[in-house]
Amino acid sequence: MSATAQVVGNLTAHDRRVLTAVNAGAASLSFVGSSFIVLCYVLFKELRKFSFKLVFYLALSDMMCSFFSMVGDPSKGFFCYAQGYTTHFFCVASFLWTTTIAFTLHRTVVRHKTDVEDLEAMFHLYVWGTSLVVTVIRSFGNNHAHLGTWCWAQTSTGKVVHFITFYIPLWGAILYNGFTYFQVIRMLNNATRMAVGMSDRPYQSDARADMKALNRWGYYPLILIGSWAFGTINRIHDFIEPGHKIFWLSVLDVGTASLMGLFNSIAYGLNSSVRRAIYERLDLFWPDRLRRWLPYSSKFKNQAQESELLSLKIQDQQ
Repeated sequence: MSATAQVVGNLTAHDRRVLTAVNAGAASLSFVGSSFIVLCYVLFKELRKFSFKLVFYLALSDMMCSFFSMVGDPSKGFFCYAQGYTTHFFCVASFLWTTTIAFTLHRTVVRHKTDVEDLEAMFHLYVWGTSLVVTVIRSFGNNHAHLGTWCWAQTSTGKVVHFITFYIPLWGAILYNGFTYFQVIRMLNNATRMAVGMSDRPYQSDARADMKALNRWGYYPLILIGSWAFGTINRIHDFIEPGHKIFWLSVLDVGTASLMGLFNSIAYGLNSSVRRAIYERLDLFWPDRLRRWLPYSSKFKNQAQESELLSLKIQDQQ
């Protein structure tokens, strides 16, 4: 059969190979990035605090989502179902873990509660339980078929169920994270400005580091938007014109969604605590004559830790 004849939803066999390559490459980067954060958590004992434990669970979900996006052959029945449901489960778990991080930060900083560690069991029930429920619901009225790089719901009912069980919770998480970080940033921004006005110059230096961290928090909700905006547009277009796939939109959909794990690992995981732990280990084993090639070692040895994500705002409250 010629390539032009092998068309699913007007995508040629060549188009599907391109999508497969984009998915494999982007998912590989996400797998490496999230695996690195998981490895850091396992190797560095000083990172095993509740604040970073949530980041570890996020990275673990991203790692599994990326792994199942890469393996298997979606053109075969069993692997089609296995890939479709496992990626759905772990991708949902990923964005749900970001809501627990936002909730923890809000509860600690805005509401001044110190009981967040007691809520870990509830977090697991919420994330894994919700992911399981929506994944099971997705199977209702669903008919998986090979299209491009993964199994997509091909029936009208399946598409609606997929949208309800994935994209609606996803955008709910995006709105919740955005609103929560807005409240946290506004409160800490006001508190920092007041402290700067009342304190001496040394504290002002620390306050500028806090402001830098606050500005960084504002970008966290954008990760989910950047990862899934094109996917959402592609799903909506598929409802409107089910027989017409836009190739460039599908490429952006596949590429940005598969990079979510990499984005999360950089934004949430590669914070000052992780960088310091890495540079301290390198500083121990790096030859003296090569120390000058490691400029950050002295910086992280002498510099006070900046306020990052959940970092030690939680411990400061306790």
